[in-house]
Amino acid sequence: MISSLHGTVLHTTPDQVVIDVGGVGFAVAVPADVAHTATVGEKLRLHTSLIVREDALSLFGFADRAELEIFTLLLSVTGVGPKSALGVLSHLTTDQIAEAVTAEDDAPFRRVSGIGPKTAKLIVVQLAGKVHAVAAPAATQASGGSDIVSQVAAALVGLGWSEKVAAEAATETAAAATEAERASVASLLRRTLALLGPAQGGSARV
Repeated sequence: MISSLHGTVLHTTPDQVVIDVGGVGFAVAVPADVAHTATVGEKLRLHTSLIVREDALSLFGFADRAELEIFTLLLSVTGVGPKSALGVLSHLTTDQIAEAVTAEDDAPFRRVSGIGPKTAKLIVVQLAGKVHAVAAPAATQASGGSDIVSQVAAALVGLGWSEKVAAEAATETAAAATEAERASVASLLRRTLALLGPAQGGSARV
């Protein structure tokens, strides 16, 4: 079992990275935010899951073990395959997944491409009691304005980013912002947009 990889990024696509480990290039399917931030020529460490099928060996990689654990749990849900599970983790953070399951809210999963209403409901039902939201990130707590951060994240979703990218970008920006910027949705949104750049073509950027 290949449980992790650490090597130099050779190539990236919107949903895959190729990592050189000891002269061997491993193609790894990854959440969109990992592919977006991976830089050719730089080192990258991924926690991985090897999916073995009769016609293929497929590697799926994640930035942290929490995502890998959620990926494994999603695969246990009836009707959810590796690509669908990866799609969920491209669209939602692990905390957002846990919060939706705890609240018995299947709406966030229905917004993921490839997840229909029946499968979304099964995710909520079959993962109940198995996932738990972790403590809020220190950066959000330090911002002293989690409601402002949430509003900025919601605005970014409206502008075309996925819920996952929006939440992470808003939290990251709030951690580095001044107190005055953290007190204003408009100011924090401008700073976050400067970090992300404009959404292209009005389509969801994940």
